Amino acid sequence: MLRGFYTAASGMFAEQRRTEMLTNNLANMNTPGYKEDQAAIRAFPEMLLQRIGGQNQFTGSREVGSLNTGVYMQEILPRFIQGDLRQTDRNMDLALTDRSDQPVFFTVENNDQIKYTRNGSFTLDSDGLLTTSEGFPVLDEAGNRIQLNSEEFTVSDRGIILENGNEVARLGIAITDNPEALIKEGSGLFRTENNEPLMNANIDTYAISQGFIEGANVDPSKAMTEMLTAYRAFEANQKVLQAYDKSMEKAVNEIGRVNG
Repeated sequence: MLRGFYTAASGMFAEQRRTEMLTNNLANMNTPGYKEDQAAIRAFPEMLLQRIGGQNQFTGSREVGSLNTGVYMQEILPRFIQGDLRQTDRNMDLALTDRSDQPVFFTVENNDQIKYTRNGSFTLDSDGLLTTSEGFPVLDEAGNRIQLNSEEFTVSDRGIILENGNEVARLGIAITDNPEALIKEGSGLFRTENNEPLMNANIDTYAISQGFIEGANVDPSKAMTEMLTAYRAFEANQKVLQAYDKSMEKAVNEIGRVNG
């Protein structure tokens, strides 16, 4: 009986976490470069029940059957699928397009550490440094900050920044063959597990569009459907838990009663 409580409760916890994840995805539908999260839900190991007092008279077996002990959310992983490009005609907006199966990222600096982002909504700070909208300096292919004189610059599809026809820098575009190993942080940033830098991307693996921004890859219809499914699963586990609670109440108040 008590195992039923734990099994139903684990299902409720897993669906609650899944709902929170889906809510966060929907809240970031309009965040440039946002990569939606997806959950990996696993079951706890099953237990094989056997009879203690002999074999079943019909089957001749001592085995009763397996018992599931609940589920849990093993991990949350970003889904690195290309988002749609939206034209903004803003000179500071840059959008990355993947040209291979391996995703690429802009390289930025945060607290003296190298981080990665798909959010190409850039700006210039008071010192003329190219930064993200959150103020993180954007780095070139050599890992240096990019100094510009004004917002009147052009960027080629290969990431070369030109001012007055002169090459100033090439954007640092990183690539990874194992995106699942990246750790998602706030403000649209990713990092490697040990803060080891990713390798520079080959120019054939990406393209950059100036005056465009990459939208979030969240499908609102799919996310809403999954959220409703999570709600229904939560309610089903809740009803199971309530049924166990009523059974325990009856066992305590009626079956365990001693008549005088």
